[in-house]
Amino acid sequence: MVGPQPDALGPLLRGFRHASGMTLEELAEASDVSDRAIGDMERGHSRGPQARTVQALATALGLRQEDADALLAAARDGRRRTRRTPSGLCDLPPPIPDFVGRQEEFRWLDTAGRPGAGPHVVIVSGAPGLGKTTLVVQAAHQQAKRYDDGCLFLNLRGLDAQPVTPHEALARLLKAQGVRERELPADVEERQVLHRRLVRDKNVLVILDNAADEAQVRPLLPGEGACTFWITSRRALTGIEYARRLIPSPLAADAATALLETITADRPGPGADDQDSASLERIADLCGGLPLALRIAGNRLVSRPAWTATGLAARLAAEDLRLDRLTAGDLRIKSAFTLSYEQLAEPARKLFRRLSLVPGPDFAPALGAALTSFGPAQVEQLTDELIELGLLNAAGGDRAAFHDLVRLYAHQRLSDEESPGEREAARRALHTWLLDTARTAGQWFEPVLGQQSVDDPLVDLRDAPSAQDWLRTESANWFAALRTAAAAGEHRVVVEVAESMHWFSDRWPHWGHWHTVFALSRAAAHALGDPGLEATHANYLAWAFTSCLGRPADGMALALEAAELARQADNPVQEAWSLTYALYAANDSGKFGAAIDQARRAVALFAAAGDKEGHPQALMGLALNLRAENRLQEAVDTFDIAVAWVNDPATAPAPHIADVTAMNALSGKAQVLLDLGRWEAAIEACDRALELDARVGVPLNRGVPTMRKARALWALGRRDEATKMIEDAVHCFTEARSERWLDEASSLRETWLEQGEGPD
Repeated sequence: MVGPQPDALGPLLRGFRHASGMTLEELAEASDVSDRAIGDMERGHSRGPQARTVQALATALGLRQEDADALLAAARDGRRRTRRTPSGLCDLPPPIPDFVGRQEEFRWLDTAGRPGAGPHVVIVSGAPGLGKTTLVVQAAHQQAKRYDDGCLFLNLRGLDAQPVTPHEALARLLKAQGVRERELPADVEERQVLHRRLVRDKNVLVILDNAADEAQVRPLLPGEGACTFWITSRRALTGIEYARRLIPSPLAADAATALLETITADRPGPGADDQDSASLERIADLCGGLPLALRIAGNRLVSRPAWTATGLAARLAAEDLRLDRLTAGDLRIKSAFTLSYEQLAEPARKLFRRLSLVPGPDFAPALGAALTSFGPAQVEQLTDELIELGLLNAAGGDRAAFHDLVRLYAHQRLSDEESPGEREAARRALHTWLLDTARTAGQWFEPVLGQQSVDDPLVDLRDAPSAQDWLRTESANWFAALRTAAAAGEHRVVVEVAESMHWFSDRWPHWGHWHTVFALSRAAAHALGDPGLEATHANYLAWAFTSCLGRPADGMALALEAAELARQADNPVQEAWSLTYALYAANDSGKFGAAIDQARRAVALFAAAGDKEGHPQALMGLALNLRAENRLQEAVDTFDIAVAWVNDPATAPAPHIADVTAMNALSGKAQVLLDLGRWEAAIEACDRALELDARVGVPLNRGVPTMRKARALWALGRRDEATKMIEDAVHCFTEARSERWLDEASSLRETWLEQGEGPD
């Protein structure tokens, strides 16, 4: 058999088929290659099918090896000739010589394009300035040898006033694949059919850059075959089915700094010596790791030899000027954001602008509703649109977040497009809603006001768990609003919000900001001229210093100040609370004289006032200090009295407070029993405490009896059980973010591991 001549595949295949006596349909069924594909090959429309397709035909035809080799050679020659496309049509842009980072994304794209069944479609989407185009172009150059039929690149100009139409895009792709102008079908659907036929049997990479939407992209996508398509867009293009998706993140700090170092490596001038890592790291941070912003910053340094990195960092530190200063020639970070902003209708623009007033790092639709007066459903829809366009980032659940530079842009648009009065009204509406909702949510944990249903159209506060979830999730936002209210002299509001947090704070002691919350409320109470109220909030502050910050000496001093204020106000209940907080501080510091006498006074004051919440707290403080004086049996008995107090319907506080108190008292009793070496009794006390965990649900409260039970089990030689329990305790303290307890549990675990677990 002679070697193949130009256009030999079609006649060669037809001749082999006729010689075998098979029809198109019979060959299609035998080879699992469609009759349409076989017909295209025989007519010369498909000149270079993939080797596996040709081998399947050769096998079905029963060809001798030399004939099969000839057929494969003809297809191979056809592929070479179809790659001889007109120069300048859909050429891949050149690689970036100073490209840095994105190794994880490169690996992902490499895996996504590996040979396999069906065409490969990848959508790379995300915020403006992330470097999506640069990423895929760089990856295409790295993988170019894999694609025997080449790489095509087409900018769809999705953000232009008039993006490239599917009709024109198909014309460019077809001409790039060798179709002459006069052979182009006039109808877009016919062009689509021809385009799909041409790429079906090619090992080609097609990059569709800067896509506008699904309607523009869908006619350009392949039907079947082994080709690979990469699409970049600011929109997520969620309507495109069967696509794999990549959303690049901003560059990590080290990669961002490395990019700046690479861009500025050969910078001349006296400022070049000042390219210290700290200054470049600061610039990278101010650019938020956004590649476009980093390149602009680097180019500014290169183009201004007299500038130093330290000086540029200082210039960019001014938030109100940062966007304007991120300009280099025709590269402007603000322009990249404006192209996306101008795609929005006014309701979405309004939401985008006003979300810049949210003080925290992320937000739920309810905050957008409070800012705009739009309904929650509309805000959710508009938020999805902003995420789809890359102006917001999805932050988990129904929450979204800004990139730092996009937030600055949104705030600038707010200043440019809304009056000072409108901006202040929106800010006040948000802060009022945040503080009102925080107060309402906190009241779920109060002894009297708790467990009352609340009707809020913007947020679900139907029960204590949902209230707790909201308080934690929105903590950065309501805390910022509280600080703003304090700075504005809204003393009554500050006191009321902080008061509603008192019992909730026990459930989240390691949040990290309770000392600030209660310092603000104490100052507000002082400004209101109410010593009794100030005593209350000084007590809360004492608790925060002792229990949250681990500073018992400061906590004790604050508790004693609160006691004096309470006596001035003739408020025996707050005096009793002051003594109780001092007792807990004394137990941690050992510096409170006559602690047991003061504890008994606190118990008596609470009893006289009939205070059901404070009485068992004072009893536990007494028990802790009895243990400190080694009066262990008395301590056990006192813990038992506290448990009995909260379990007696006549003296019990509200159920949710009773559960927490009983759990803490039983855990405290277990520790004293460990001191006494009464291991079985300690385990029983811990088990009783842990039975309450289902209702309490606080990791720290669960972790302490878990660790104490582990100690008892180890002492009894039940080491496998003990090891499991200490692992559970470490998990609890990690979740609670309690360094003190985590250190103790981790140290215990390490000691036991060194000793060996041994059999039970």
